[in-house]
Amino acid sequence: MWEPQQPSVRMVTRLLLLTSVLLSTCQAAESPALFTSVTLTLEPSNAVSQGTNVTVRCQALVSSSGFLNRKYTIYKDNTVVYTESITTAEDLIYSLRMARVANTGKYKCKVNIPGKELSSSSEKLTVTGLQTPVLSVDKRVFSEGEEVTVGCKAPGESGAIVFYFYKDSKELYEERVDANHVETRLRFNNAGDHRLHCDYRVILLTDSVPSNASNNVVVTVKELFITPVISVRPHGSMIIEGDDLDISCSVSGNLQNSSGLKVFLSKGPTLLSSGQSKANHSMRALAEHSGEFQCSLEVGNVVKRATENVRITELFSQPVLTMYPTEVFEREKITLTCKSTNYSSDRISASDVKYSIYKDNYTLTPGSFNGIYVVTGVVPNSSGIYSCKADARMISKYSAKLPVQAKVLVSKPEITAIGRVIVGKPFQVRCHSDRGSLPIEYTLWKKYSEVNSTTVQQPHHQAIFPVTVQHYSDTQDYKCEARNNPKIDTVVSNKLNTTVIVPLSNPGLRVVPDLLEVTEGNEMYLICGVEGSPPVTFKWYRRGSVQPLFIATSTQSSASHQIKEVGNEHSGTYYCEAINYANMVRSQPVTVDVKMAMWKKGLIVACCLLVVALLALACVLRYNSKRGKRENAAELSVKPSSPKSDDSLTVSLTHSTMEVYNPPEVGVDAAVSVWSERPVDPGSDGESSAASNNEPDVEYTEVVHRQPVDPARAPLRKGTETVYSEVQNSPTGAPGDHYDYQGSVEYADLNGDQPEVNQALLEVNHQDHHDLPVPVE
Repeated sequence: MWEPQQPSVRMVTRLLLLTSVLLSTCQAAESPALFTSVTLTLEPSNAVSQGTNVTVRCQALVSSSGFLNRKYTIYKDNTVVYTESITTAEDLIYSLRMARVANTGKYKCKVNIPGKELSSSSEKLTVTGLQTPVLSVDKRVFSEGEEVTVGCKAPGESGAIVFYFYKDSKELYEERVDANHVETRLRFNNAGDHRLHCDYRVILLTDSVPSNASNNVVVTVKELFITPVISVRPHGSMIIEGDDLDISCSVSGNLQNSSGLKVFLSKGPTLLSSGQSKANHSMRALAEHSGEFQCSLEVGNVVKRATENVRITELFSQPVLTMYPTEVFEREKITLTCKSTNYSSDRISASDVKYSIYKDNYTLTPGSFNGIYVVTGVVPNSSGIYSCKADARMISKYSAKLPVQAKVLVSKPEITAIGRVIVGKPFQVRCHSDRGSLPIEYTLWKKYSEVNSTTVQQPHHQAIFPVTVQHYSDTQDYKCEARNNPKIDTVVSNKLNTTVIVPLSNPGLRVVPDLLEVTEGNEMYLICGVEGSPPVTFKWYRRGSVQPLFIATSTQSSASHQIKEVGNEHSGTYYCEAINYANMVRSQPVTVDVKMAMWKKGLIVACCLLVVALLALACVLRYNSKRGKRENAAELSVKPSSPKSDDSLTVSLTHSTMEVYNPPEVGVDAAVSVWSERPVDPGSDGESSAASNNEPDVEYTEVVHRQPVDPARAPLRKGTETVYSEVQNSPTGAPGDHYDYQGSVEYADLNGDQPEVNQALLEVNHQDHHDLPVPVE
């Protein structure tokens, strides 16, 4: 059921819309309208300088009894530049923002209403002044014969423009474009310095050349013997507000053959009445009705007009609203006064006029108000648009609107430093209040002395003062004052509290441990210290190296660089650099000489002692070797001086061995010790003789008697030993038994298992290499 009904509903809607359009068209066509005039004006003037905002105003005076559809068309040099259709009686505005020379030309306006059109006269607009062109070159230095890109720009200009390029004031190139810039490539073949510049010309329509006058033809135009007539009642020049005003428009003359005659009564753009031969209009006179009333008669394309100037005297003048004082701050009292300065004393008195005051269209006072109103304790939310109204004899008049903005007292200012504050370098101090109406006067003080003052007039302006401090605590001496009301004391800020950067000074590099105690294998610390504000970036360098050894940033005034297991390669000259936001300083160089490790010194001493010991041992061995060779040159033989019949002992001492021959039996088992006195050697010196006389030279000789042994067992040899012995005959021995032997004796040590073996151990004293034999029994 729903689907079949939908097309019929749409059709009915369309029919209703079409009917309404047709009715409105018929009504518009049937509404009478009459052109009064069409004018075009150029504001602010017909001749302006470049950059001026120009308004092209098209004003059409059309008398009608209803709304009309008006089509406006703006021409420039007979070319359409703008078109708009409006239904109100407002003027058409065509704006030329930031007019340029290209906007120069003749402007004309044409207005179309249903069945009629009318054009204004032409007005010429002249715009003078061009922007200075800007020349650009892609590079300033180039080779001879090389192409260079050159550009010329005319900022803000428009239209057809011819650009000219010059080299050394001679024209080099030109080009016409429909833009405000051009770019081209030029080649320069002459070496040397050349000056380039450019300019441009905006192309406008050229002035026309007038021709000669043509032949004269005389024509006659007949006048229609009908004229419009306008009448105003009451008659006379004294018409006062509140009077009844009647105005009529009629036709006088021969109305025959005047088909299509129409009359219109209008005042300015307002059509008051219209008719076939007469039009009337009645109203209560008001001061704003003063002016020219017009009666127009229209027959075909012929229009005749009659006017009457009506002057209406005010019953009372428009009220004026004033405020005292003209500037008001928070919590201050203001007085609003509403008064009409003039009134018609023939009709009313001053007390007949009643006043009312409004704020933002809300009534503040009753209609019986005497015209003076006092406002106390104004706060920012009481700011607004104020107006007043005057009433008398049922006539009301309103004053102009009075905007009231209660000023805000300046708040306590804040004083801050802009950027980093470095001792000894200039910086900027800003004084600013969060609240307060402009203008505000700021004053900078240092202790009790005024440094400078300034007044902030615009919202985007700031109070900024240049300052230089010589000590980090000097910033505490600065304060800022603010004032925007001369009747109230200034407000003072707190002290300037900011971070002050002290430049670095007195840099120093210290080595730990002390320079004399830096040894191999130990740790070494390079401590860099300065005086100044942190943070500080420290850099350690070794002379001869560009790159730093180590970089560290510290909030302290010193930092260290550790070198583990110092070696000889770490010997050298070191220095450090310190950097903060103010400056950079460098320490004096320090030379580090790494000493040898103690264990290496001990090893070297030990090696030296070992070498010395080896050399001493070699010398001893060499000495003993030579002495042994001398002793081996002699052979020592020892035999018994008076052997017994039953005992035979033969001792043979050779260079290599000592053999002992034992007889089969030994009769006596005893050991005899014999004292023997050495005879004086006639060849000895006096000292030796004296020594012999004082103390006889006595030596001991031990004789061992062997026990019987097994003759089958052979003698054994065991080891060798070098001994020195002196052999001397007993006092009872024969002179022939004397043996004088000096030399080296090697003997064989018998086996301890044979106690019968007797071995004579001789101790020899050597003096000047002369040995005396020891007697053996």
